[in-house]
Amino acid sequence: MAEAERIIGTPDTPEGAEAGPEQSSGPEGQEGSEARPRGKRRIAVLFAVAAFAYALDLISKMIVVAKLEHHEPIEIIGDWLRFEAIRNAGAAFGFGEAFTVIFTVIAAAVIVVIARLARKLYSLPWAIALGLLLGGALGNLTDRIFRSPGVFEGAVVDFIAPKHFAVFNLADSAIVCGGILIVLLSFKGLDPDGTVHKD
Repeated sequence: MAEAERIIGTPDTPEGAEAGPEQSSGPEGQEGSEARPRGKRRIAVLFAVAAFAYALDLISKMIVVAKLEHHEPIEIIGDWLRFEAIRNAGAAFGFGEAFTVIFTVIAAAVIVVIARLARKLYSLPWAIALGLLLGGALGNLTDRIFRSPGVFEGAVVDFIAPKHFAVFNLADSAIVCGGILIVLLSFKGLDPDGTVHKD
């Protein structure tokens, strides 16, 4: 059990329980000095994953707007998957086009919450999950702010079009993958600070 917790970025429970009071009251405690670098590494992972997801989404949308918009769709796997440029004023997968400003505010709030949570982030899986959410939210928020018809009302560029499914983009994919990972981590009882709880 201790080995499994170590792999997923969780400190051993006995050591964490014994070191808790020492970390808050004794600046010379060895465990306290080890906890801080682990936290910094997890924050770096979060922002590295977010930057990668954001850059990938931004570059893909630039290519789509330059090469695919106002052109015929490109078939990738027959008629099962194609690339087709669509401007989406709604949420992920085209839902709620009448609430563009609300979705913009929600995306901004998600970014703020993740940034605040990052200060207590010691779990590597949670860092990856939150990084995907942050990168995806930033990707679509960039469209909301800078694309037409106006600030906070911009239409998101979607282009991945599976057969019998809504058109989406890489930011949507990152958000969904991050959300699924968070659900799995919650079921496993792993908290963002690296502790494991059992209900």
